[in-house]
Order: sequence, then structure tokens, then C-alpha cells
Amino acid sequence: MEPRIEVLTEKKLVGKHLSMTLASNRTAELWRSFMPKRKEIKSSITTDLISMQVYAPSLNFKDFNAHTEFEKWAAIEVADFNSIPDEMETYTLTSGLYAVFLYRGASSAFAEIYNYIFGTWLPNSNYILDHRPHFELLGEKYKNDDPNSEEEIWIPIMTKE
Repeated sequence: MEPRIEVLTEKKLVGKHLSMTLASNRTAELWRSFMPKRKEIKSSITTDLISMQVYAPSLNFKDFNAHTEFEKWAAIEVADFNSIPDEMETYTLTSGLYAVFLYRGASSAFAEIYNYIFGTWLPNSNYILDHRPHFELLGEKYKNDDPNSEEEIWIPIMTKE
């Protein structure tokens, strides 16, 4: 599975976030709190949802494990930050290079694609991991844990020197 390589332009996001680990995964709780309020976001420019992971800048991914804490966001892209609903926050996703993988399948099988990306594709590519947020773009073909679901996995990269 080969990704497409894209330069992401800056995106303004509005949403909610929680701190969590893979061992103490609060993703369902996050989305349950976000989804009923997403219609209150007035300046959205798309219906696509963004599931974003923000890791500590000091994190060496070789040390990543089930107990590594990170911030998980449930968000949507907006045109501006002029009107932010109560209980929502803003995040500016900076521009940069990304490897974009199209994933088809149930979210419960996600570990396999991540093992491939970080264990096979990245080490054998001309890129290294960059310290910017990782995210999944959940478009109209996204169906949560359905085996026919589709989403894009955006991994921040930079060219090896």
C-alpha cells in the first residue's frame, strides 16, 4: 500500500479534546461529547470530521507504547474562529508534508495498518516522521467499525537528509 504525498495547507479546527493513552482509550467518550454539538459550529467548510492525535514534541516514537499519553481531538475544519460554541476549542493545524494512506476496513483492525505504516513503509521510504499532529480524515464513506468503511490516515513526514 503506497501513500500519496501531500503538502497540507494550514487548517483551522474547532472541536474537543481529551488526554488519553492506548491502554486508557477515551476515544468513544470524546466523540460522544462532540457529535451532538458539532451542528453548533457555524463556520464549518466541510462535513468531513477530523480525528487528530497530538503528541508531546519530546516523544521519540521508538519509545511509544500503550501507556504513552497523547491528546486526541474530535474536530471539524472551519473558515475562521469568529464564533466558537461553548465547550469547544480551537486548534491551528500547521502546514507541512504528509503521507496519506487510504484505509478501508473496520476501525477495530486499525493496528494492522499502523504496524505497516510505521514498521514497513516509513523505514523503507525516503521520509522520516515529523513532530506534527497525526490525523484521520473521516469523510462520507466513513462508517465507524464497518468493514466497508473508508478513511484517510495522514502521517506527518519530512524528507530524510
